Amino acid sequence: MTQGERVKEVRKTLGLTLEKFGERIGLKKATMSAIETGRNALTDANIKAIHREFNVDYIWLTTGEGEMFVDSDDDFIEKIDRIMAGEDDARKNIFKFMLSLNDDDIAALGRILDQMIEFFKEKD
Repeated sequence: MTQGERVKEVRKTLGLTLEKFGERIGLKKATMSAIETGRNALTDANIKAIHREFNVDYIWLTTGEGEMFVDSDDDFIEKIDRIMAGEDDARKNIFKFMLSLNDDDIAALGRILDQMIEFFKEKD
């Protein structure tokens, strides 16, 4: 199954028209049709938009492996609680907080951590 066919499967599963699906990710009906039929390739921005808007698994959308939809944040939070049973709330909350960050926030945090590492290297 191609990426375009997977997009169509998502859209049909959600019961959305080409127009309604496209509106939610910022694309026109004609563009959606071209993606689904393989005339246009999905861009990384399209994939990320579909992932964010419809909770579609990024790996499934790009490769076809795994499940179509990702677990909700509530499911992830419950898993964190189970995995970290016995840990203090501060440790659990760090992971829960990370779930709330968007891609830009994660990139900014990464830059801050890199700068912090460099600071401590220079300090020693």
